[in-house]
Amino acid sequence: MTTIQVRNVPEETSRALKAKAALEGKSLSDYLRDELERLATQPSRAELLARISERGRRELPPAEAVLAQQRPSA
Repeated sequence: MTTIQVRNVPEETSRALKAKAALEGKSLSDYLRDELERLATQPSRAELLARISERGRRELPPAEAVLAQQRPSA
């Protein structure tokens, strides 16, 4: 395993992270490791935008038509 060190973390940020770790019953180290693992599995903003642009555009019916179909006729 690799060791990661983060410097110059503001005191307020450190306190908030320690509080979140405590609420989950974890040490700060375990909490941060879990958060880093979660972060590493999420796509970056650039990857997400690329996926969205690859989907292309879809033509959708106007909202007015969809709502008219869902509403009971009087």
